[in-house]
Amino acid sequence: MDASALNNPQLQQLINQEKERAMANEMIAKLTSACWDKCITGTPGSKFSSGESSCLSHCAHRYMDMSMMIVKRFQSMQ
Repeated sequence: MDASALNNPQLQQLINQEKERAMANEMIAKLTSACWDKCITGTPGSKFSSGESSCLSHCAHRYMDMSMMIVKRFQSMQ
């Protein structure tokens, strides 16, 4: 790839979009793993129990809230 391609605004936008997509996928994987380990204590059946569903929902909301808080904190530091 030559240097002129790196200065292409469309290419830079595509690269940034792919970085954001990768970060979102990583966050979802971490959220899934953390909340699963916390909320699912036994072997899951065909449906989650009401307690498991509630725990997963609360865990996901807390994880997202904390992630947003961290992002805002880093943005304010720049």
